[in-house]
Amino acid sequence: MEPLYEPKGVEERWQRVWEEEGLYAADPARGAETFVVMHPPPNISGSLTIGHALQLSLEDALVRWHRMRGFNTLFQPGYDHAGISTWASIGRALASEGKTQRDLGREGFDAYAQEWLERYGGTIMSQFRQLGASLDYGRVRFTMDPQYYRAVMRWFVHLYGKGWIYRDSRMTNWCPNDRTALSDLEVEHAEVDDTLSFIRYPLVDGDGEVTIATVRPATILADVAVAVHPEDERYRGLVGREAIVPFVERRVPIVADPRVDPEFGTGALKVTPGHDAVDFEIGREHGLPELSVIGPDGRMNEAAGELAGLTQEESGERVLHWAQERGQLERQEPYRHSVGRCERCHTRVEPLIMLQWWCAMDELAAPAIAAVEQGRVRFTPDRFARVYLDWMHNIRPWCISRQIWWGHRIPVWYCPDGHVTVTEETPDACAECGASELRQDEDVLDTWFSSALYPFATLGWPEQTRELETYYPGDVLTTARDIIFLWVARMIFSGLELIGEEPFHDVVIHSTILNPEGRRMSRTLGTGIDPEEALEPYGADATRYGLLKLTSRQDARFSFESIEEGRRLTIKLWNVSRLILQNAAGEEPDARPRELEERWLLARLGAGQTELDSLLGHYDFAAAVKLLYRLTFDDFCDWYAEAIKPRLYDEDTDARATALAALERLLKLLHPVLPHVTEEIWSQFHDDRLIVAPWPEPDMRFADDDDALDLVQDLARIFRRSGVLVELEGDERRIFEAVVKPGRGKADGGGNVEAELERLRSEVGRAEGMLADDRFLRNAPDEVVEAEREKLARYRRELDALSA
Repeated sequence: MEPLYEPKGVEERWQRVWEEEGLYAADPARGAETFVVMHPPPNISGSLTIGHALQLSLEDALVRWHRMRGFNTLFQPGYDHAGISTWASIGRALASEGKTQRDLGREGFDAYAQEWLERYGGTIMSQFRQLGASLDYGRVRFTMDPQYYRAVMRWFVHLYGKGWIYRDSRMTNWCPNDRTALSDLEVEHAEVDDTLSFIRYPLVDGDGEVTIATVRPATILADVAVAVHPEDERYRGLVGREAIVPFVERRVPIVADPRVDPEFGTGALKVTPGHDAVDFEIGREHGLPELSVIGPDGRMNEAAGELAGLTQEESGERVLHWAQERGQLERQEPYRHSVGRCERCHTRVEPLIMLQWWCAMDELAAPAIAAVEQGRVRFTPDRFARVYLDWMHNIRPWCISRQIWWGHRIPVWYCPDGHVTVTEETPDACAECGASELRQDEDVLDTWFSSALYPFATLGWPEQTRELETYYPGDVLTTARDIIFLWVARMIFSGLELIGEEPFHDVVIHSTILNPEGRRMSRTLGTGIDPEEALEPYGADATRYGLLKLTSRQDARFSFESIEEGRRLTIKLWNVSRLILQNAAGEEPDARPRELEERWLLARLGAGQTELDSLLGHYDFAAAVKLLYRLTFDDFCDWYAEAIKPRLYDEDTDARATALAALERLLKLLHPVLPHVTEEIWSQFHDDRLIVAPWPEPDMRFADDDDALDLVQDLARIFRRSGVLVELEGDERRIFEAVVKPGRGKADGGGNVEAELERLRSEVGRAEGMLADDRFLRNAPDEVVEAEREKLARYRRELDALSA
């Protein structure tokens, strides 16, 4: 082994070796128990983010752990075509040339998109390799592959045949920038400061007026009613009468509807079904007209009359000026409210009634709800099950059509007589009248409509392949909470509908890594951190360790300190391995412990493995890396290695063989988290590969010695802290002197015993007080409470040791 650990070269070499030797490859003929991790497919033109790096670190730790335990693992890589994201990215590239996507024409756009993807696509997969993700790179799938395309067509035709897909003019989230519909889940909401204008609507009979409040005076031109809550006593006498809409001076009815919020504004609502989702529902309930005065470009359309072509702001000013001149502008006041924006381009979303394709959700949602309620799909942390269920119980029709050219074209054809033909393959003639002149629907499908099939379309469905039989259903999905509805729910209901089984049994919702200031990371907002900032100087192993340490049940601020801790751990492991390997050359690993420190370490490794298996099995990665750090840095390096140095130097064969056996076991435990450095060390005294080496069998022969060094370690802490030295005898004294080396530190007996006793009593009292405080126990994170309990136990042990 080289004297210094240089991660970059080591990591690149082992990544290449593992892949060339096919050690990632899944084989359906292998016959072992399977373990499948569902990895969310990244954007074809995307690049690695801290979120990706965290997610891959979690997934890869699970996969490597199961691979070593003999499971036939499938860690499937793939890309999502990311319809609107890719469309928008290409649009930005074309804008620099003074063009738009539609300037190219549909065929020209397809050609440009293919060339663009060849130029920029695939970057993220090389970055996944850099992180050490053991994906089966020979099985890369793309949601626009022909076989996958066929699966999407089958899915659409299946749902259409059941009557669950239909075309209708309904309220749609419209992005004026990309000129396409969005689903509710593709709209992000942000608080904005606005002006609430109170405007009087005269009653038709001249007997008074009703005042409404609005932040969008331009939409007054499309008002078709005024609505009040049926239990609002202020307006009970107005229901059934008529009011006059300002500017357009249209007579409209006053209706009662429970959707009206009596607390907003004056409690009287202007009803504009063409430009508001709630108003749309009110309008359908009461049979009101559906007027639209805003066009797809976000400007006033021809129905706005003299205001046509103006922006909404310009039109609103004209309406308010009109009302003010006639004494109908009662007042204005500041108002802060939530506004929907396109999650990709951040353009303000327009609620517009558009003819779109919809998927009815009630019958699809019911089995997916039961799967979670009955425990067949489990969420970790379990609170996210309620988030999932709340949304599923209130699910709305899904708008599945998009007005862009990148994606799966809707398999619907129209003949000149208006007949509709729906089929997987391009038809030769109209299914109803036999006409050969057919026109395919221009729209493409929502990206998530196709991504919903990912767990089985990537395995060959709709064909009944060997891969599908072997690897479906899978086991674990790890993801962020923001795609529970977009992707997780849709995979569950599509798997149940088409295959009859849930696609996975566990959904692990990992922490969101915030930037150091506590803000959501965003490249567009400049608040993100590039993973290269960690990977380049620290290496993949240290980065994986640091990210796993950050993940917990809470969101965490990114910190290079945890990655630096990972780097120190790899260097410490490297150096102690050099010590053992340089002094044990020619020996075979064989646990033949003769001394207390050897039995103690083997007991610690045995107990540590049991705990590690439990933590990984419960997806508690932060606690797992904390355990591995303690086992490696504290137990193995600082205590065991220091204690056995004299015997290694004296060529004690039992000590050398035992040290190799202990190192061998430690490397196996560390490998899922630190794959590269452990494989490199392993290769120095093994011919096989650690990545496929068998996971250690539990060894509890030395369990009785697990706490054999507790007293020695307590006294070491006391000495290092205060200089107080307590006499020990026998093995305990030998180990204490070998590790602590008291002669090099503070002078023997130089510490103040009474001062140290007083300090420990004070710490015990403080910790007991905190743990007796119900507010602390109720409000503090579990890990903080547990840390306080551990400190209290340590303080009590140290106090007892010093008082003896």
